[in-house]
Amino acid sequence: MNIFVARLNFNTDSDGLRAAFEAFGEVESAKVVNDHFTGKSRGFGFVEMPNDDEALEAIEQLNESDLEGNTIVVKKAEPRERRDNRSGRGGFNRDRGGYGSRGGNDRGGDRGGYNRGGHGGGRGRDRDRSGDREDRRGSYRERDDYNKRY
Repeated sequence: MNIFVARLNFNTDSDGLRAAFEAFGEVESAKVVNDHFTGKSRGFGFVEMPNDDEALEAIEQLNESDLEGNTIVVKKAEPRERRDNRSGRGGFNRDRGGYGSRGGNDRGGDRGGYNRGGHGGGRGRDRDRSGDREDRRGSYRERDDYNKRY
């Protein structure tokens, strides 16, 4: 059985996690999840125990218990949700158009750029989704007409 352990002390390592669960039976694996960039603990981990009865006993006894100064949460791990990664856009922040894309089209979900407004120029054009872009263009045309006349 795969077990999820949360609220771990950031100093707890995989060996300390394994030791806590070995008191209840055989542990196949114990892993504290670390941040990819910093290498520091993310505060949660997973333990795999082959015997379901021992695993359920460990969950019952260790949930809301103290491990290295933190009150931990222990429960049966849920299967990971499948991520639909077929959007066709690269980079992070895919729902907004990816890092560095300029956006500027009228599709509602694609705002373009890192956070919003595209990467660089055209910020007003990218942010405008309410339809008043035509009004703005009209005012420029009026100004140009005025300048031509006078």
